[in-house]
Amino acid sequence: MIELDSLTRNKSRTFLTGFGVFWGVFMLVGLLGGGKGLQQMLAGNFAGFATNSAMMFSSNTTKPYKGFRKGRWWSMELDDIQRLKSNVRELDVVTPMLFSGGGNAIFNDRKAEVGITGNTPDYRFINGPKLRFGRYINDVDIVQKRKVCVIGKKTYQELFPTGDDPCGKRILVNGIYYQIVGVDWNVSGGISFGAAPGTNMIVPITVMQQINNRGNRVDMIAVTCKDGVVMSEIIPKMRETMARAHAFDPTDNQAIDVMNTEVLFQMIENMFSGVNILIVMVGIGTLLAGAIGVSNIMMVTVKERTTEIGIRRAIGATPRMVLSQIIGESIVLTLVAGMCGIIFAVLILSGLESIPTENPVHYQVGFWTAVAAAVGICIVGIVAGLAPALRAMAIKPVDAMRDE
Repeated sequence: MIELDSLTRNKSRTFLTGFGVFWGVFMLVGLLGGGKGLQQMLAGNFAGFATNSAMMFSSNTTKPYKGFRKGRWWSMELDDIQRLKSNVRELDVVTPMLFSGGGNAIFNDRKAEVGITGNTPDYRFINGPKLRFGRYINDVDIVQKRKVCVIGKKTYQELFPTGDDPCGKRILVNGIYYQIVGVDWNVSGGISFGAAPGTNMIVPITVMQQINNRGNRVDMIAVTCKDGVVMSEIIPKMRETMARAHAFDPTDNQAIDVMNTEVLFQMIENMFSGVNILIVMVGIGTLLAGAIGVSNIMMVTVKERTTEIGIRRAIGATPRMVLSQIIGESIVLTLVAGMCGIIFAVLILSGLESIPTENPVHYQVGFWTAVAAAVGICIVGIVAGLAPALRAMAIKPVDAMRDE
């Protein structure tokens, strides 16, 4: 009866200890996979957007300059495109944009709210379209001032719920008919100008200038820098070029707003690096807690097997043999529990991936990550079994017999 109770206690302790290791590995692998999936989801919000770009907007001056009072409003113009290209050689793409108030796009008896943006073909290098149908606006559209448009995903779904190809069809927006030439399926929820994601209607910038009587003015200038150039290093040169052309203080940073997306993407990358470090720390902490449990259970096991170890020593077992036995048992315990944790985490992550979403997200950890986790489990087993093994090595046959 006593032996049965002892066996039951050992099994219970072993189960609880193994569960601690199992939970620690499951947390580590699961959090790593979840963090990877979350990173992909956030990256999807900025899909297609150039990471080396910047957007410039004019604003009120905050410093007096050459007889002008502070608080003066100024506007960017098309001539600034050539000025920037000539004076800031590090720039690659320089393209203007115009924004218009929202309106309703009407096709037959269906209606959808849109925000109209006047672009040039070069804007595709800033925010790359994901065309489901048709094409993007081109240079011929600009020169001939064609009333054509590229509509967003949400607008397309509201106007053409049957999923037909809309290219060639005309929609009425604010009393003007535009011919659809493309459908942009890219919904950049992180960065959007002029309209809510998926509702943007892109028209040639020359058409918007003519319809809205905008003249030479532009609302925004988008730029990208050449490979190997850091955007933040050339922004002062861009400010100086604009200040010289529009007579405001070059040191007046408030006179022209510059949104450096390079800094934004770097912040996101640093944030996820910190999240990954936190995940690893939490996982390692949980594993160490499991290792302490394994070490304790092995200590109890060694104490209960004092007589057995003493007899083995008496009949010729070397300390090395005893050491390898105890550490081996510790490694087996942690490895079995840890591999179960890895398998269970992989199954959970596979279940998350099987959930149908518009943009598939991969939560699975890589093969070498799983291998590294398995190696870490073995190391935890060795560390956890070291103290009990040293205690077992110190047992003398005479003391074991006296204990019996």
